[in-house]
Amino acid sequence: MHRISSIVLLMFVLCTPLSAHGVTVETETVTVNVEEVKSGFDHPWGMAELPNGDILITERNGTLKRLTPNGLTVNILGVPKGVYQQGQGGLFDIALAPDFPATGTLYLSYAAEDERGQAGTEVLKATLSQDVLINSKVIFTALPKRGGTRHFGSRLLVTQEHLYITLGDRGHRDRAQFITDHLGSLVRLNLDGSLPVDNPFSAHDAKKPEIFSYGHRNVQGITLDNNGSTVWAHEHGPQGGDELNIIEKGVNYGWPIITYGVNYGLGTQIGEGTAKEGMQQPVYYWDPSIAPSGMIMVNSDRFPMWQGNLLLGSLKFGLLVRLTLEDGNVVSEERLFDGQFGRIRDIIQANDGSILLLTDKRNGSLLKITPRM
Repeated sequence: MHRISSIVLLMFVLCTPLSAHGVTVETETVTVNVEEVKSGFDHPWGMAELPNGDILITERNGTLKRLTPNGLTVNILGVPKGVYQQGQGGLFDIALAPDFPATGTLYLSYAAEDERGQAGTEVLKATLSQDVLINSKVIFTALPKRGGTRHFGSRLLVTQEHLYITLGDRGHRDRAQFITDHLGSLVRLNLDGSLPVDNPFSAHDAKKPEIFSYGHRNVQGITLDNNGSTVWAHEHGPQGGDELNIIEKGVNYGWPIITYGVNYGLGTQIGEGTAKEGMQQPVYYWDPSIAPSGMIMVNSDRFPMWQGNLLLGSLKFGLLVRLTLEDGNVVSEERLFDGQFGRIRDIIQANDGSILLLTDKRNGSLLKITPRM
């Protein structure tokens, strides 16, 4: 585990205008071209690329759009009505099922309100058919729903067998230590929404058997390593203490008992310190916080120099952060863009090996990163 000041930060060197085709950026290992593919999205949050190259993009206001390679956007019908759109709430992430080419199955996460005005994260499983979501079914509801407008999570990770759903503590920090509700946990389901028999708390009475790990504050990025065996996730800390973790079954990640962050404004200690027996240390943490969002592990042949690196966005500083790993540890960090394109909300690797980013603003953009030849 390292804090950010303990290693060298490799900052971008040069950012030069490149006419209508974007900008060129010199990184430590490769010169890249950053192109704006399309703008005009209203606080875009998540995206997924379809087999034909179209991109599905969620907007926090509850709209799901399909972007074609020629720049046409089409609204997808059948998105859940009444998405809770206050504060950090809204339509969140989207992920395709492994059998999407044959079935059209996808997953959407979003904030939903109950009859008492309390809100929480839900996940919908649906079929995309000719720009309409059909056969829709809510397969997960985070309970209890709570008042307030923050810390919903909610990234989705689909593997060949499971669906992982990241959650936040909804601002009720102590609940992250409870396995009797979902707040502050990371959930694992089978792809059909059923419960995996080997989930860590499946056999425990009065527990939430969907929970895979707990003690999280607000998990905003999750990805699978290139071997398909290790789940990486990062989460927002308080003031200081954003964390990068390897997610393991049944593990307690400590929030709010242990953290490298402090209370906002006051700078006072939270919990019992930075370590405690039985609670997992982060692989890496950021102080000051960068507010990470979205994450991938690169396996693109177009970026051989970044193979096995983690790429993640930063909301606070408008960064693209590249982490080099060795034996499960972060050995270097490179920071790109320095706010040039605004808040980076999501990141995916496209089918053609390029890197796609979403910027989080009222007139948000889809950006494409390619190596400069």
